[in-house]
Amino acid sequence: MLLRPLLLLPLPLLLGGCLMSAAKTIITAPIKAGEIIYDTATESQEEADIKRGRAARKADEQAERDAKRAARERRRAAEDAPR
Repeated sequence: MLLRPLLLLPLPLLLGGCLMSAAKTIITAPIKAGEIIYDTATESQEEADIKRGRAARKADEQAERDAKRAARERRRAAEDAPR
């Protein structure tokens, strides 16, 4: 009988920490959401440089593929031409 109150004694302390954690989560949620929105809406100089570099590499690769295709077509046209 005496053991039951002793077991319930630390319960408010445990719940207090849980409530504080929940309150912290609720209070900081709008701030974190605002940070995410701001980050997706803006672009840093580094991100812009990365995008420009990626676009330049893609353009170079496409130009190389086009040049190879044109050379292949010229070779085939030369082989098919009457002599």
